[in-house]
Amino acid sequence: MADQMETNDYENGWKVLEELTENGHRIQEQVLEELLMRNAGTEYLSRFLHGQTDKQLFKNNVPIVTYEDIKPCIDRIANGETSNILLADPISEFIQSSGTSGGQPKLIPMTAENFEKKTLELTLVDPIVKRYFDGLEKGKTMSLFFVKKGSETPSGLTVRTLSSCYFMSDSFKKSAPKICTSPIETILCLDHKQSMYCQLLTGLLRRDHVVSISSIFGSVLARSIKFLEDHWNELCSNIRTGYLSDWITDLGCRNAVSLILTRPNPELADTIEHICGNESWEGIIKKLWPEAKYINSVITGTMSQYISLLDFYGGGVPLVSPSYGSSESTFGINLTPLSNPYDVSYTFLPNMAYFEFLPVDKDGGEKAQESDFDGVSSQWSSEITNANGNVGPVDFANVKLGQYYEVVVTTFTGLYRYRVGDVLKLTGFHNNSPQFQFVERRNTVLSIDMDKTSEADLLKAIGNAKRHLEPLGFMLMTFSSYAETSSIPGRYVLFWELKFKESTRCPKLDAKIMEQCCSIVEESLDFTYKSLREANKIAALELRVVKHGTFDALMDFYVSKGASINQYKTPCCIKSEEAVKVLNSGVVEKFFSSKTFFLS
Repeated sequence: MADQMETNDYENGWKVLEELTENGHRIQEQVLEELLMRNAGTEYLSRFLHGQTDKQLFKNNVPIVTYEDIKPCIDRIANGETSNILLADPISEFIQSSGTSGGQPKLIPMTAENFEKKTLELTLVDPIVKRYFDGLEKGKTMSLFFVKKGSETPSGLTVRTLSSCYFMSDSFKKSAPKICTSPIETILCLDHKQSMYCQLLTGLLRRDHVVSISSIFGSVLARSIKFLEDHWNELCSNIRTGYLSDWITDLGCRNAVSLILTRPNPELADTIEHICGNESWEGIIKKLWPEAKYINSVITGTMSQYISLLDFYGGGVPLVSPSYGSSESTFGINLTPLSNPYDVSYTFLPNMAYFEFLPVDKDGGEKAQESDFDGVSSQWSSEITNANGNVGPVDFANVKLGQYYEVVVTTFTGLYRYRVGDVLKLTGFHNNSPQFQFVERRNTVLSIDMDKTSEADLLKAIGNAKRHLEPLGFMLMTFSSYAETSSIPGRYVLFWELKFKESTRCPKLDAKIMEQCCSIVEESLDFTYKSLREANKIAALELRVVKHGTFDALMDFYVSKGASINQYKTPCCIKSEEAVKVLNSGVVEKFFSSKTFFLS
């Protein structure tokens, strides 16, 4: 009977997906129609629609906006005014964005109905992975999930991250014991160190039942592995003696773990000790969890910097990036889990919101001028609707293969023609729904003088440089960057945390090789950067290598400032002076590019 239920759930899930994607254009029009019927009378939309619900009027009159444009409305609701400023339905709480990829955290309205809609995405991912991996129902996921303590607005509305909202929900609490090795008490523990320790411990105690490893972002999984490196001896001691370490003081964690750590298990401790005691940790995930069929974590965009690291630790376990979404909206899911992690495309779900796409052009030589719309300098030039409505975004039905777009979303929670800030490339279609590859966030750029180096170009340049190190046995664990402008001319500075594949100890770095890495990064950047270097308007790129654990300290810094460990994204480009100080405190060696540019 249970197997029959699993089969029915799988078949029903695929049936829903096919119906959604086959009727994508029609569903999109229905979504916009419903949104307008509900919310045309709100204070915000009344300014432009005057109570009418005509879809073309909406597209002609409602402006394309950024968060800063609608922040005054959100602040008014947070301070106690009615939700009807933005939407007809009552706001149940505010979702807080991570604030690590785009600057300050944002408050995004949430309704009870829309929260249920967001959880639909999770039910659609399940039948996809079951199509590619057999036997998942016979085990559990070793989850590495965390929550962040919420706060309240002056009006008393709860403010939480989206992941915390989900993990604290009744639906997750009910399903967690069936699908996760981590007891719900360890996930809900607000002390992240105790939470991570107990989740790893219970994952090791149940290692033979683990069929997948899961974290929301690749950065969290990478940090968890480093945490395991630092604590495996203690974990083995707990397993050997059957006694949980005294520093685990959270009662929920202690009580939940005691139900699993019921007796001494020296045989299991010996096995884990033998695996973790090797000089090289290559394949450690497969060795510790031999039945794991895949690793489930978002590894696209800036998370792609962790792909080679997770491949190294994974020992051949496939990396699956399941979905694409943000605090503002769910966008799409990955229908081909076994695709190359660098080439993942997401199929947009037409029922989640109303989507529009601003065509953008990438200039192969000189960078585009600053956008008049939002003042964000980028190498992407967006076409924005003008006063006559002659140029503007396109909808589901009119996107073109190979074209780059910036996604614009209208949601059920009061965001209208809202620029998310993500640049996407259309790679194909599933039935009538477009499939997009994430390219970059527009607002993460390094900037000196007239140069604007984007996240995507920086990732590509660092990828070229790290390939120079890999044959020597080094891996780039993670990186960040900032524009050093305290001296003239200014320079770009990279922070790298490196690991030696064959040992937990990192041998001394060869200065000549590291200088070559600096030069490779510079050579990979565009014409504008090179011409400014030639004219001595930008100084030679600097590479600062930091000690093990420095980027953990950076995560701790952002978490202390309100970020969620669950949703943490290592900033590709840092603007905060305090964050730069954290990284500078871990610097062990500095190198400079010796590249000289002579451009004709």
